[in-house]
Amino acid sequence: MTRWMLLAAALLAPAFAFGQDHPMQKPMPRIVVIGHRGASGERPEHTLLSYQRAIDQGADFIEPDLVPTKDGELVARHENNITDTTDVAAHPEFATRKTTKTIDGQTITGWFTEDFTLAELKTLRAKERLPKLRPGNTAFDGQASIPTLDEIIALAKRESARLHRTIGIYPETKHPSYFASIGLPLEARLVARLKAAGWDRADAPVFIQSFEVNNLKQLHTMTKVPLIQLMAGSEGPADHAVASYKAMATPEGLKTVATYAAGIGPELTQILAADGTPSTLVADAHAAGLKLHPWTFRAENYFLMPAYRDGTDPATHGRLAGEITAFLKAGIDGFFTDFPSIGVPARDSFLQTNGK
Repeated sequence: MTRWMLLAAALLAPAFAFGQDHPMQKPMPRIVVIGHRGASGERPEHTLLSYQRAIDQGADFIEPDLVPTKDGELVARHENNITDTTDVAAHPEFATRKTTKTIDGQTITGWFTEDFTLAELKTLRAKERLPKLRPGNTAFDGQASIPTLDEIIALAKRESARLHRTIGIYPETKHPSYFASIGLPLEARLVARLKAAGWDRADAPVFIQSFEVNNLKQLHTMTKVPLIQLMAGSEGPADHAVASYKAMATPEGLKTVATYAAGIGPELTQILAADGTPSTLVADAHAAGLKLHPWTFRAENYFLMPAYRDGTDPATHGRLAGEITAFLKAGIDGFFTDFPSIGVPARDSFLQTNGK
């Protein structure tokens, strides 16, 4: 059988059959819960505090968004602009590093990871990105540094052994075209770190995701781990490989995605509209042999669909479990959430209720 025949057979199975790096580990559930930037609803995002919290709450995967340092190390930040997620502005020694750049067509002013060595970044401390919506998280400001990919892999492996269950990582390559244009391409660095961890197998507990297309096609030739094509409800990929995400989400577009990726990561509204009206994306993706891991379930009213909000305060938590259950009923295969403490029980209840 060819590689893609084997992959197609795997995709038709109830779940990805991830290999176990430690004896006596429990298999992953059929529907996976991904700790979005860790448990970022309860700890500052992309910190070991947040990843540990997600693991403790039962997440199957932890998600590091990856950006490079000046010396080519991969670290976890949602954006390479670290102004809002670290205390860099309070460091006078780095005042002259503040600059303005154009990234994926947007003009941005701040401090950027690619202008710092890893040693310099390690002198900074992380802080909460959304203090108005998540004031409780500010209690953890200053307690964590920016983690490297190697540190995140080590955490996942250590906790897998301790808990006797497989904990995977779900890295996203951020702005891959931009970083390639400045001589810091992400792909080879990521594949090398996964290979060093023994995670270059098709059954490694890893998904690699990207909003761009061409770097996923490149990764398809470099690694056996499953790839996920991210998409949004509007616009299109920064590398302009396709006209729009809307075109990508058509049956024909999904067939093309299936030639290089194992699944898609759509925006929630691409599956269910704000009023709950379903699209055909789940059925169309499954027909193309693709899994669906939509993003991102958050508990605050500000992010919830209207039917699941509680009052009008944007920071108040609504009925996130109900919203997640609605998408589970629609047929998704996993999901990203800032609150694994809510997402894991909602998933487990759904599986138990439906005998799966």
